[in-house]
Amino acid sequence: MYKLNSLQYKTSKDFQINSDYSLEVLKDNTMSENLIKDFKKKFSYSSLKTMSLSYESFLGFLFTLEGKISVSLGESENLVKAALKYKNLGLDIDFININKDGKLAYEEIKEDCNFLFLSSYIMDTYVKVDLKRVRTLTSAKIISNISANLDCCYVDIAFFDAYKLTSFASSSIVLHNGELSKQNIGEIDIIAIKNIYESFSYNKKYANKSYFIKCLEEELKEDIFFFVDNSNTLENSLHFGLKGIKAREVIRTLSLASIFVTNGEGCSLGLSKPSRILQSMSYTELESRQALSLSLDLVINDEEIKKIAKKIAKAYRQIKALNE
Repeated sequence: MYKLNSLQYKTSKDFQINSDYSLEVLKDNTMSENLIKDFKKKFSYSSLKTMSLSYESFLGFLFTLEGKISVSLGESENLVKAALKYKNLGLDIDFININKDGKLAYEEIKEDCNFLFLSSYIMDTYVKVDLKRVRTLTSAKIISNISANLDCCYVDIAFFDAYKLTSFASSSIVLHNGELSKQNIGEIDIIAIKNIYESFSYNKKYANKSYFIKCLEEELKEDIFFFVDNSNTLENSLHFGLKGIKAREVIRTLSLASIFVTNGEGCSLGLSKPSRILQSMSYTELESRQALSLSLDLVINDEEIKKIAKKIAKAYRQIKALNE
């Protein structure tokens, strides 16, 4: 089985938590407090909160910020939906577009912004964002989901997505330096903190992406196309399109051969609608439905890559013939 649909998500593992981590008002919470202290120290932040990364939570989060807010259209679906609602209420927020090549429109970042939601990569396409460059363009507090690389060097408020890191949809974590209100101890999801903390063991060995692309191009020829330059994307991800068929048809067919791929990530994962990100890059709805994503965080040798590429091409040709 080739599980190429995990993207940067880790494979879930069994975990246990000692009852001594339970939070109670009139008891010694030493173990929980030490875990929180270690988490903050690891990333050099002074404060920690837990919250859901749902639409409702993001909308509430926006209301806690005082000042002008900017949100990249390359952020998660829930965050963008919450930002649009916030704007519809007449509040001060604007959006940063994604260019046709998939890169952030850096020229749209405003110096007078107070808070900027901008993660280290663009959802769905995995194009990396240069946060170091962004820091030179604005004095805004940068709020970033750093789950893909755990890099908080240029980030003022950091999100750790529980699902991306653990495969469990528990509460996620927000680290900051006093920009946000303090959370009551009874509201802290200590199980989520422990599970996320124990997930920080990234596999830095990835399959050979350039060779994977070469094999796909040899097998599919003019039927494959790329929405973005994959040299600008996360090292463990590969994103491309297959002309003339919908991605979900390939996904179903490949799963029968124990090859599991996906149609996207933050905006598209598990959804029947096409990627909002790709459409914001000016691709049509039809083109957006042709997108496929592979995770390369497994150590797959060149022979296996060639075999997978052949099976993808075979599945594509079969589906296209049936459709005709």
